Amino acid sequence: MESEQRPLLGNENQSHEIGRRHDSRRDSRWSRIREIGIFVWALIATAAVIIIAIATQHDQQTSRPDPRQAKRNLVFMVSDGMGPASLSLTRSYRQHVEGLPEQDTLVLDKHFWGSSRTRSSSSLVTDSAAGATAFSCGKKSYNGAISVLPDFQPCGSVLEAAKRAGYATGLVVTTDITDATPACFASHVLIRQMQDSIALQEVGHGPLGRSVDLMLGGGRCHFMPNSTASSCRLDDVDVVALAQEKYGWSYADSRQAFDALHAGQNVTLPLLGLFASSDIPFELDRRNMNDVYPSLSEMAQTALRTLEKATAKSDKGFFLMIEGSRIDHAGHINDPAAQVREVLEYDDTFKAVLDFIDDTTTETILVATSDHETGGLATALQEPGHLPVYNWYPHVLANVSASCESLAQSLQSHVSNMSASISKQQLKSWINDKLVIPGLGVTDATDDELSLLADDPETSVNTFAAIISLRAHIGWSTHGHTAVDVNVYSSGGPETERIRGNVENTEIGNFLSHYLDVDVDEVTQELREKTHISDDNSFHATQDQKGTGDWASDKYHTFED
Repeated sequence: MESEQRPLLGNENQSHEIGRRHDSRRDSRWSRIREIGIFVWALIATAAVIIIAIATQHDQQTSRPDPRQAKRNLVFMVSDGMGPASLSLTRSYRQHVEGLPEQDTLVLDKHFWGSSRTRSSSSLVTDSAAGATAFSCGKKSYNGAISVLPDFQPCGSVLEAAKRAGYATGLVVTTDITDATPACFASHVLIRQMQDSIALQEVGHGPLGRSVDLMLGGGRCHFMPNSTASSCRLDDVDVVALAQEKYGWSYADSRQAFDALHAGQNVTLPLLGLFASSDIPFELDRRNMNDVYPSLSEMAQTALRTLEKATAKSDKGFFLMIEGSRIDHAGHINDPAAQVREVLEYDDTFKAVLDFIDDTTTETILVATSDHETGGLATALQEPGHLPVYNWYPHVLANVSASCESLAQSLQSHVSNMSASISKQQLKSWINDKLVIPGLGVTDATDDELSLLADDPETSVNTFAAIISLRAHIGWSTHGHTAVDVNVYSSGGPETERIRGNVENTEIGNFLSHYLDVDVDEVTQELREKTHISDDNSFHATQDQKGTGDWASDKYHTFED
């Protein structure tokens, strides 16, 4: 019996073994199924997280700020003609004259944000008009255009849109207030030379009425009637009187009147402050005439406090454009001594705005850039026939006490008044003793250099600049503009990452309107409805507009010179 049972036991054991193998295979299959399920679930979950993250980021990048969430101020600064080399020049100069360590930097350096590409629609090298149109309208246009597009139609500016949205607005410059950069924010003409028309539009005598609450700078001659000695207008329109009588502007035209504003505490808006017949002198010269002309930083601080006070009870803040205008002029002349002082004053103004931001309770951001570089500045120079010298000499600039512009004016005045009996040698001695040594701080002027000054006083500004640049070992490639990318600076703050890195100049313009949440296109549409272009390519009011106001009447030609 036992022998008969063994096969049965064997079969039973074999059956159990087969069962265990079957269970093992089944468990293995379920394990693989669970692993696959977990993997698929993890994959779906990961994809969902990525999709949500992308959607959130897209929403953050494309959503416009809700203007009801916060009162906002925006300060936009333009350093006309300032390229990257200007910063290097000024930084080393300041370290030298103030005995600072090599790691000391400008305020601007601490707020470097990126760079901007500057080409216009008509050229790889822009001018200030097309550059400022990119900032004001957020669109490319041709060189010379003042907030007008390549189709010769006007485009609304961020300042005009801000005013319509309830913001207070202002312009502060050191050149003519009718010059290209400020003009692009408050006027529309086909070419920048139409400054008579620009002046009228800026005070409100245009299709949109008044868009600016405060203007401080130079350019008084464009507001005075041609019948007055100080005028540079082609007509006899008294724009100051028009501004006061028709549009309610208060007016300041002297240092005393500026001081009476008490840094913005005693201002009645709108305010027109014209403190020079043309440009405010270079800072190198102005510092010796402080009782005559306010500085850029002083005007900027007064504007900031004025606009802050004006918007204290408003749910909207202000938009202010500040331009360090004459950095560009120093570049055109190739005057490095004038340029470093202009950049230092711009740097001081930048700091003044930052101090205001720290002090105000209203959300405020600062964005700054240049419209282009001027002069092709190089902080080194290889003289013809010489090997390169790897150095330049800040102490040469420190010895300069007057701008080349000022020295040239003095020379031209002297020549026009001197006796015909004065010899060329006597004139050369006078130039050396009265201008070159005390003005440039140069004691080794050559006979050839002095002869150039004596023979051609009309172009002496360039000769003076060449004398100082040579000794400082500073090079220039042009008396015009260049296509180099320019720096962008910012205080940081909400949404400013949108213009971080290398951007197109129009992206900066679009950011300005985006941050303020204003509709530039709406203003553009209104402008185009209220104006038309005649056969001579001049802007005119539409017939309906002529019937409702005299801004384009025979007496006041707003869109044409």
